Amino acid sequence: MRTSDVVLIVTVFAASLVEMVEALTLVVAAGTTRGWRSALEGVAAALLVLSALVVAVGVPLIHYVPINTLRVVVGAMLLLLGMGWLRKAWLRSSDLKAKHDEDEIFRDTVSRLSSTAKPAAGRDGVAFAIAFKGVFLEGTEVVLIVISLGASSHRLGLATLAALGAVVVVAVAGLVLVRQLSVVPENTLKAIVGVFLCSFGLFWVGEGSGMGWPGHDASLLVLIGVFAASTLVAGRALRRDSVAP
Repeated sequence: MRTSDVVLIVTVFAASLVEMVEALTLVVAAGTTRGWRSALEGVAAALLVLSALVVAVGVPLIHYVPINTLRVVVGAMLLLLGMGWLRKAWLRSSDLKAKHDEDEIFRDTVSRLSSTAKPAAGRDGVAFAIAFKGVFLEGTEVVLIVISLGASSHRLGLATLAALGAVVVVAVAGLVLVRQLSVVPENTLKAIVGVFLCSFGLFWVGEGSGMGWPGHDASLLVLIGVFAASTLVAGRALRRDSVAP
């Protein structure tokens, strides 16, 4: 397996893990307060829609868009997306932005759902809508990453499998942990995903522009090291500034 394939799997898996944990919060809240049947139906419907998007958008990109053009466009998009993830991680690590508290979100969602009347029988539209919205909205960013990385490297199937693997891991963990969602080091994962997305983005922009990277795929490891070091320096600088008088 090539270096780029390994980095692709790790990137997609980690990104999917973060987003699906956030979705799981809403699904568990809807299931425990309104009923699991409707909540799981909402999850299944959202996953079907997201899968259709991957097939409808990803497959044509691979077959009909010139690979170099695709890599430049996708690379620029991944750089922007990665910098967004890194920015959130920097701000949260320096306490300039509130950390994402899944337990608090769970409690708030349960409180709101409990105040709404449940149907006497049949499907619960509220539980379905909450679960569908949670999985679909969080999954949309995963689909974007899957299509971007998969299409630009002609590894759409591999990227899809990595995302599905994260979904399975989160689903199993959800059955075991249920409400202990805050144990996932989300801010650390966001920083890792941001580093990988930026590295892939710069790599594909160079590839699409005709630039020959020294060592080919192995140069990805150097880019990851550079972005990781920059992230550590930026995080420490922000933390130092945030505690300064």
